[in-house]
Amino acid sequence: MVRSSDGRVRVPGSVRARWIAAAVVLVVVAGAAVVFWPDRAAAGDPEIAVSRSACGTGWSEPKPGPQTFRLHNTGSVTAEVDLIDPATGVIYGEVEGLGPDTTRPLQVNLGNGSYAFRCLPEDAGAIVGPAVRISGGADRTGPGVAPVTHNDLLGPLKAYQQHVTTGLGELVADTGALKAAVHGGDRAASRAAWLTAHLTYERLGAAYDAFGDSDGALNGTADGLPAGPADPGFTGFHRLEQGLWHGEDLGALAAVADRLDTDARALQSSFGESQVDGNDLGLRAHEIMENTLQFELTGRTDYGSGTTLATARANLDGTRAVLDVLRPLLAPRYPDLSKVDSWLTRTQSALDAAHRPDGSWTPLAQLSQPQRQKLNADVGELTELLAPIAAIAEPRRVS
Repeated sequence: MVRSSDGRVRVPGSVRARWIAAAVVLVVVAGAAVVFWPDRAAAGDPEIAVSRSACGTGWSEPKPGPQTFRLHNTGSVTAEVDLIDPATGVIYGEVEGLGPDTTRPLQVNLGNGSYAFRCLPEDAGAIVGPAVRISGGADRTGPGVAPVTHNDLLGPLKAYQQHVTTGLGELVADTGALKAAVHGGDRAASRAAWLTAHLTYERLGAAYDAFGDSDGALNGTADGLPAGPADPGFTGFHRLEQGLWHGEDLGALAAVADRLDTDARALQSSFGESQVDGNDLGLRAHEIMENTLQFELTGRTDYGSGTTLATARANLDGTRAVLDVLRPLLAPRYPDLSKVDSWLTRTQSALDAAHRPDGSWTPLAQLSQPQRQKLNADVGELTELLAPIAAIAEPRRVS
């Protein structure tokens, strides 16, 4: 689940935190991709000219080791600038959103090899500047970041779109069973059906922006609503959870279950005309678990069922689904992918320990302090390892 800071479900158009933003630099150090905010360039650093007609001039004395370039856009349109291996296109440094008549620093740590600046002005083709060769330093260890293009993402997006389509079919079956249980007046059966349906929805973690307003209707919380949980605008899974676990009359809750089922079916019908954004896949791999830390593992989304650890487990499944479709792109680009897999397994084991033999889940409040600390640490470490995937899998222009 991806939510805003106030706990409401995120909607399209909300501001996304991007791992590589306008002045963030991607650098290879000891074989790993590292992202950081650069310091200011000094007056003596080489000034590299960027425009629609020329790129990369001004690098007259190539040298190995840590260094800073001053990228100066002398043109009239904003440009992206990459430092690449001209033979392979692998990126060793990047600055986005370099505005006209603007200078920004690019810090890199360069080993032996060939390099060139590639400029990508808005509304114009790429220009690759003169190549330089660096020698006399350390060998260039490990890969840079081979750019992922929009074409590269077509296969993963198609596979994930099918995953979500299948999941929505399961969701509609589950909400139909939940509706029938509520109408049947069986609270225990309704609670069990609610959990099954809710976890099915939570596993669709990278598609929420494509769901539009349906996401808020299905899985919104009461945060920010004038009357809180009693507000008429509070609908969906958490509204039904509130009623099922706080003794509300099942007859009165039938309308809530009806609305939930109707909204699920409407989402299934409309999703065929929607498209998961290619920018979202890598970003969501990190955000799903980041939000798990912020909301599920703090109990902020518990409206009485005590099942936030089950939700966290479903979020983990959602993260795996994203990684499964991105794996062919990540395997040659992310040296720590095997470590991600190890921490996924470790986190899964920690969450599965809360799943009781009778099928119920240990409420978060019943975990001991050491158990909560270990779980938070496991999810936190996994979240950190997932963070670079947003930058690695972000689609880039190369022409």
